[in-house]
Amino acid sequence: MAEPLFDVVVVGAGPAGSAAALEVARAGRSVALIERGPFPGAKNVYGGVVYGRILDELVENWWDRMPVQRWVTRRSTMVMTADQALTVDFRAQEWGGAPYNGATVHRADLDAWLASLAVEAGAVLVPSTVATGLLRAADGTVTGVRTDRPDGDLTASVVIACDGVNSFLAKEAGLYPSGPTPGHTALGVKETLALPRGVIDERFGVSGREGLDLEILGCTRDVPGGGFLYTQLDSLSVGVVVGLYGLAKSGVRPEELLADLKAHPAIAPLVRGAEVKEYSAHLIPEGGYDTMPELIGDGILVAGDAAAMCLAAGLWLEGVNFALGAGMYAGRATVAALAAGDTSRRGLSDYRRLLENSFVLADLRKLRRVPGLVFSQRVQQQYPGLVCDLVQGMFQVDNPRPKPGVLRLLRRGARKHGVKPRHLLADALKGWRSFG
Repeated sequence: MAEPLFDVVVVGAGPAGSAAALEVARAGRSVALIERGPFPGAKNVYGGVVYGRILDELVENWWDRMPVQRWVTRRSTMVMTADQALTVDFRAQEWGGAPYNGATVHRADLDAWLASLAVEAGAVLVPSTVATGLLRAADGTVTGVRTDRPDGDLTASVVIACDGVNSFLAKEAGLYPSGPTPGHTALGVKETLALPRGVIDERFGVSGREGLDLEILGCTRDVPGGGFLYTQLDSLSVGVVVGLYGLAKSGVRPEELLADLKAHPAIAPLVRGAEVKEYSAHLIPEGGYDTMPELIGDGILVAGDAAAMCLAAGLWLEGVNFALGAGMYAGRATVAALAAGDTSRRGLSDYRRLLENSFVLADLRKLRRVPGLVFSQRVQQQYPGLVCDLVQGMFQVDNPRPKPGVLRLLRRGARKHGVKPRHLLADALKGWRSFG
């Protein structure tokens, strides 16, 4: 049997793939990093925050090197109805200094930077290339990937599949037989809006490299989902994330929901005068831990969105940090398996152990109930109105009538929005079990 062209082929030059390739290359192993776009980041859509502390293990003083737009020092949560909005705003000046907490980025810049680190370490970047399938030995062991390149396929001892949501390679390997279902997949749509840097600073109460992360619930009509608004240096990212099943059932187009959000009385003043520079859409795995595929096969590992390592539950949007961690651990497990001369499922099993002992699977497991809770009908359709009416009732002055008590307001709101006390208690217990 001919020697493989590479020790490792990584498919997908997103955060997971580049982190994996970087670990493998640093260990002195040959690795090809395949990217279907003309350059890393060309095919990626992302409008959010990167939580980069996992980079402490990958890149020394990464905060001085990563192409950051703004450091998030404000984290706000907004609950809205058609004509109401309640915002809880948290600021932490500590987050504006090293080692930082979260940053807004442009994915084209972030992905290109991460891939460049892998290339500097010795990885071979193979852009404009689609992995069309797996190469397999007679016993089913993965031995590389088929590509659409005229010069043929790429053989390897291990393939690390980081090919995004709806991973065709994981399916072909038998690790994800049915793939993510519409009920566990969301569609994120986003506009990038240009605004002068000084206008952004003034409107959002920030300065220098400070930034805002605003997550929104109650902005997607009858479609389960949520919205977001993030500040970059001279632009905003505004968008919605909605469940595919609910979107199809509603008959509403996603751009209509985005237009609703931008026109809402609480959001319109923030985006006034902005110029649309880009509109994009992207599928997101939203089912979390309970919808993850098998992660290890003979000669293959799966990481990042390809493994459903994402939390996209209305007010909770995390994914890049899980992808970076999983990619890094996939690279380390692969290097160990190559050194031991065993790249079978058993030989690669250290990948699972590394994930179990890290935040990746610990957090995804702990928060496994969050998608079901946040996307429930009560949280999506009933609680936003209940909360907004409760706060309005507390602040409204109806002299000469005396102010009603909070419990009376709560009971009145619960009746109006069809929420029973047992529902409140049950959802509170679910939330406690998820976050406690």
